[in-house]
Amino acid sequence: MTNIKQILTAGISALIISVSIPSAFASDTVNIYSYRQPELIAPLLEAFTNETGIEVKALYLGKGVLERIKAEGKNSPADVILTLDISRLVGLKEGGVTQSVVNTKIDANIPSQYRDSEGNWFGLTTRARVVFASRERVEQNIITYEELAEEKWKGRICTRSGQNAYNIALIASMIANIGEEETKTWLRKVKANLARSPAGNDRAQVKAVYSGECDIAIGNTYYAGKMRTNEENPEQKEWEASVKILFPNSEGRGTHVNLSGMAMAKYAPNPKNALALMEFLSSAKAQEIYAEQVYEYPIKAGTKISPIVESFGKIKPDNLALEEIAKNAAIASRMVDEVGFDN
Repeated sequence: MTNIKQILTAGISALIISVSIPSAFASDTVNIYSYRQPELIAPLLEAFTNETGIEVKALYLGKGVLERIKAEGKNSPADVILTLDISRLVGLKEGGVTQSVVNTKIDANIPSQYRDSEGNWFGLTTRARVVFASRERVEQNIITYEELAEEKWKGRICTRSGQNAYNIALIASMIANIGEEETKTWLRKVKANLARSPAGNDRAQVKAVYSGECDIAIGNTYYAGKMRTNEENPEQKEWEASVKILFPNSEGRGTHVNLSGMAMAKYAPNPKNALALMEFLSSAKAQEIYAEQVYEYPIKAGTKISPIVESFGKIKPDNLALEEIAKNAAIASRMVDEVGFDN
């Protein structure tokens, strides 16, 4: 009874989208659990079905994917999991709901720094953690993460909670690059430079720059695309137009990037179709579709970047393996609390 109750509870906020699906366990279907909104993955699903004839059922879950699959156990219909952020990908693996996939096509399409060394997850697109700087009040066009700790930025920085997954990944990357003690000192100084206590999402940080509350903000690149094309809330276009994107450490080790990725579910009822979908998602064609929909960078070398993303500027990604960054996530989270970053 407990498992059934958990499954029903987890399903209350779920939204199902499908492409002509007769049955969740039919041999000609594949089932996806997705953190991504339906409208963002629908073009991918349609392209896959058109190319392969395999029909798709996608369950959109804004949260609780790991918990749901655990509750479903061996009866889970999930074949492929689509999620975002390295912490969630690693969490799926550590939670025991993924299986290893060894596939030469996928490995050829996804560089090693963007996939699990044991094949439990693979990146599809990347987003950069950048600095949104006021066009009016910030003259410089080059910056480093380390520079955010300098006195000249005192009272001029905005960011969301240090415990947010995006910031945890950034701090974890700093630990990997400059060491734990130096990162702790850096984080304490960045906190001292904040214009206000961390609050809101990445768009709220850009709004704060627009309003003059701060001069620079930390955020993900794809939010620039979302704001620039937001017809429902056109004021966000003004926010985005007021800032320029600075790619930290572009003249050194490169800018920290995070992932949107995929994994095969441990008890996938349609493993052959799941593998076909994963191969397709790793292809240049699929990455172009996906990256354009979510305003992110394709991972496969030579894949076309959308005009909006290209307009953000040239990116030099940090080549550090995301798997190595994830190992520092717990330390990063503890560090945020130790320096009282959000207080």
